[in-house]
Amino acid sequence: MYNRPIYLDCHATTPVDERVLAVMLPYFTEYFGNPSSSGHIYGWEAEAGVKQARDTLAKAINASLEEIVFTSGATEANNLAIKGIAEAYFSKGRHIITLQTEHSAVLDPCNYLRGVGFEITILPVQPDGLIDLDIFQQALRPETILVSVMAANNEIGVLQPLAEIGAICRAAGVLFHTDAAQAIGKIPLDVEEMKIDLLSMTAHKIYGAKGIGALYVRRRNPRVQLSAQLHGGGHERSRRSGTLYPPQIVGFAKAVEIALAQMETETKRLTTLRQNLWQQLSKLEGIYLNGHPTQRLPGNLNISVEGVDGAALLLGLQPIVAVSSGSACSSATIAPSHVLTALGHSETLAYASVRFGIGRFNTACEIELVAQHVTATISSLRRQKTRV
Repeated sequence: MYNRPIYLDCHATTPVDERVLAVMLPYFTEYFGNPSSSGHIYGWEAEAGVKQARDTLAKAINASLEEIVFTSGATEANNLAIKGIAEAYFSKGRHIITLQTEHSAVLDPCNYLRGVGFEITILPVQPDGLIDLDIFQQALRPETILVSVMAANNEIGVLQPLAEIGAICRAAGVLFHTDAAQAIGKIPLDVEEMKIDLLSMTAHKIYGAKGIGALYVRRRNPRVQLSAQLHGGGHERSRRSGTLYPPQIVGFAKAVEIALAQMETETKRLTTLRQNLWQQLSKLEGIYLNGHPTQRLPGNLNISVEGVDGAALLLGLQPIVAVSSGSACSSATIAPSHVLTALGHSETLAYASVRFGIGRFNTACEIELVAQHVTATISSLRRQKTRV
């Protein structure tokens, strides 16, 4: 018997990998200098670690180290990208396009900009969660300055066709931003091949520390202008002021390095675990898979369950498995998932949904135990409802 529930909420966050922690620790006590202190060895040591980490992150997405801006996470990176572009290009146009299924860290900045005079087009998605490229292309206008489409959805794991979107944006002369918080280290990302102009990422979804992220900002073909959102020191080439945090930065780079090295084998392993879980759960009637069946993150499984109360379902699962019903960033709200309603689900079915995020440290035995417990819980709740 497990003393704690099996953790299957890896889209919310992940534990710090011991290998990541090991490279972080010396920067707390030995190489503790301020990277901006250029007059002595303590600053040089810290700056050397930051520079190496910057290079590692850049190479992971086929960029140059000068194009990486460190932030406190993907939320800040998204805000910097969207608001920074809006301010820098408002004289060219005030139209931005995004999707209904985006994270609130994209939708909320867009809604803010709507309040100050920008026009925001929020496109629907198809029932499988994918963008309709024809509808997207028709939405572009001469005054469109930015398109923001996430690489991998945080709830249903759907992988959007980044290369196709990027090609359309480049042909139209529109900048393309992608929130890759869930994608970095899990799927191949190439900003040149995919024609991505801005890319947000974070460490804590890939076994790094919370509180550190980065924004890629293209420097050439085209050179992207960006208005800073934090002022006070001119750090990060005046794009984001604030003292850099070397322990988190070097840990972020190590997390990405490990993820890339293991990507091929881990993709196969996680896909097998996900398919095994779905195979067991799909034996029940009234179970629906949310999102495209194959074009999704390998460790993501999101289901909706007919005939049960959503809150009762999560409560019944808690003793054995730690999961969520949607985005951890919106779990305090009482509204149903905007991602699932965008797929066409009723509010009732959207409430009765579970997101499984399978990760690096989960085993086949755990998945089998979870499948048994979820099946038993759903069956029990349905029997109780029938008796009532």
